Amino acid sequence: MPELPEVETIKNTLKHYVINKTIKEVSVYWPNIIKHPDDAEQFKLILPGQTIRDITRKGKFLLFQLDDYVLISHLRMEGKYSVHKTIEPIKKHTHVVFAFTDGQELRYNDVRKFGTMHVYTKGDEMSQKPLSQLGPDPFDEGFTFDYFYQKLKKTERVIKTALLDQTIVAGLGNIYVDETLFRANVHPLKRSSKLNKKEIRSIQCQAIETLEEAVKQGGTTIRSYVNGQGEMGMFQQNLFVYGQENKPCKKCGKPITKMKIGGRGTHVCKTCQKN
Repeated sequence: MPELPEVETIKNTLKHYVINKTIKEVSVYWPNIIKHPDDAEQFKLILPGQTIRDITRKGKFLLFQLDDYVLISHLRMEGKYSVHKTIEPIKKHTHVVFAFTDGQELRYNDVRKFGTMHVYTKGDEMSQKPLSQLGPDPFDEGFTFDYFYQKLKKTERVIKTALLDQTIVAGLGNIYVDETLFRANVHPLKRSSKLNKKEIRSIQCQAIETLEEAVKQGGTTIRSYVNGQGEMGMFQQNLFVYGQENKPCKKCGKPITKMKIGGRGTHVCKTCQKN
């Protein structure tokens, strides 16, 4: 699943190709992707004539800023955007196509069909689901130490599970939670409420630094992630624990262990990350 760095990279890439393009027509081949408005036909009717003025991001969500509306897109497991000429054949698993007035198209492809799209009138998007449920982005001013400390101290969940909760902090997923906790020397099974201020501050700082590094590298290519140009991210070369099961830890040399926490595969160095 694309996480914050991958979505940030896709956002930055797409901006070079679709900003100031005007939508001529919208085709929807898998209506279940459209979550708001409830009727995919209405979705198709309200967007023509709208120009993409900007693309922003909140957590793992892409926000296409149009003249009068905001299109909120979540890629989930396998969602991808690509830009094509209208005359190019549409590939299998392409479910939504935005045809522009200049003869190009923005196509959304999703093998698993898990992605979602919401359209709201500009100004209403932050007060409606799904964005209304999100905590602050790690790069937001609202992601302060006091906020983070209070949130973690109020939950008895283990820190791995708490960091995956998008209502606490938006954008962190399985890859970057594992990497953050390793860099902070915190075991993923440690109870959030038992963490001290030094540990919480370290987790906050390492989360931001890890995400910043990943954005610079274009994200992490695990399985099928590519950016908006079809290019792979390179941060996987810098991974300490994720996907490194049984390989020697880059710090201590002991093997990396994989376990299940809350149903998620979790990678840890039991020597560097004491529980």
